[in-house]
Amino acid sequence: MKVVKFGGSSLASGKSVKNALKIILADPERQVVVTSAPGKRFSDDIKVTDLLIKYANEVLKGKSNQETAETIFQRYVQIADYFGLGEEELAGIREKLFALPEAAYPNKNYLMAAFKAHGERLNAMLISKILQKRGVKARYVDPKDAGLLVTGTPNNAVVNPESYHLIANVPLAQDEILIFPGFYGYTPAGHIATFSRGGSDITGAILARAFHADIYENFTDVDAIFTVDPRVVADPEPIKDMTYREMRELSYAGFSVFHDEALIPAIQGQIPINVKNTQHPEKRGSFILPEKGFTPQRTITGIASGKHFAALYLHKYLINKEVGFTLRILNILAKFNLSYEHMPTGIDDLTIIFDRDHLNDALIDELCNAIQEEIDPDSLEWIDDYALIMIVGEGMRQQVGVISGITQAIASNGISVRMINQGASEISIMLGTAAKDADKTVAAIYDYFFNKDKE
Repeated sequence: MKVVKFGGSSLASGKSVKNALKIILADPERQVVVTSAPGKRFSDDIKVTDLLIKYANEVLKGKSNQETAETIFQRYVQIADYFGLGEEELAGIREKLFALPEAAYPNKNYLMAAFKAHGERLNAMLISKILQKRGVKARYVDPKDAGLLVTGTPNNAVVNPESYHLIANVPLAQDEILIFPGFYGYTPAGHIATFSRGGSDITGAILARAFHADIYENFTDVDAIFTVDPRVVADPEPIKDMTYREMRELSYAGFSVFHDEALIPAIQGQIPINVKNTQHPEKRGSFILPEKGFTPQRTITGIASGKHFAALYLHKYLINKEVGFTLRILNILAKFNLSYEHMPTGIDDLTIIFDRDHLNDALIDELCNAIQEEIDPDSLEWIDDYALIMIVGEGMRQQVGVISGITQAIASNGISVRMINQGASEISIMLGTAAKDADKTVAAIYDYFFNKDKE
């Protein structure tokens, strides 16, 4: 049995939904389908999820919201019209959408989560109706009825382990297709809570583990996962096979084809993942596989970069002799409820690398003042222009001279490296550079390891 998930661009219009249905019906093993909210139909279009956020904000601010609600509903009407569904068949979808402002929510965060979740919910309901109209034995399954329980915050939920046992008991006939909305679950109190943005991938992985699927197919708008971002290197090589941990490492630095949190349920269930293109389903795509028995085909699998980082550098003589020095730093971070990404150190130096998206200028000033007062460093510098580059590959463990090749590629392109670190697993090397040099660094390393191999 296969669990299949379609991204928003794959379900954005009647034509794209028709293509998705063709894929579903082409393989009787595709019995569990996870839907996203309708995405963009063209470059200047607005995703339904973004329209729902606008709808929620209008409600929170007490503004008129009927026009936005109607705009959202018409997105579903256009898809329904393509398949000849009448108004009476959309009555339930319209009712749920327009009733959202009248429902009771514990707070504004739960209101926002409920509004956002309806992009997926209404699309799943619509697609099940379309399949039924075509004579297919399809059934909409709501996460509440299936037992998809979550904890955490309303807009950054985490699956409750009990969910796997509950979902496993959902009946599934041999000739039946279940249509399941992605992106959200229900709290123990019965309120909707969403996973992080793009969380339909997470739902698909949860269902794949719960149903003990043979494979989890994730359909998106690219032919494969590529070794580097095609916007940085033209026509990069596709990745045929990679391991879970390679994908995790690359996702951290910027690979966005597959949601990194969705790997956890798949890893726990040891479910292979196949990322494929909805427009070209005949193509093999990329497989994300367990590490056991995996044989790397080349030294480096992929290179990713993230430019959304910043660093705090401090210098103080003899910090290596000062007991509890790092603990004092960590206590300051805890006081500000801040996590850090990395903390490379020297005998007299320490650098703390942060995700810049989690900070604002006022918080940076407060943090620096607190460290200055508590630690009294000889020098303290905030570096806003910081990027992390991840070079990842299971084959790196068996290959001598990888770091030498990386540094040679960088040096020959005149790039300065601020930090270099190899993970304990020996499958990843992290570089710190100026943000302006990130793309140039990725291109140089790709050229050295991939184009050199071709030559």
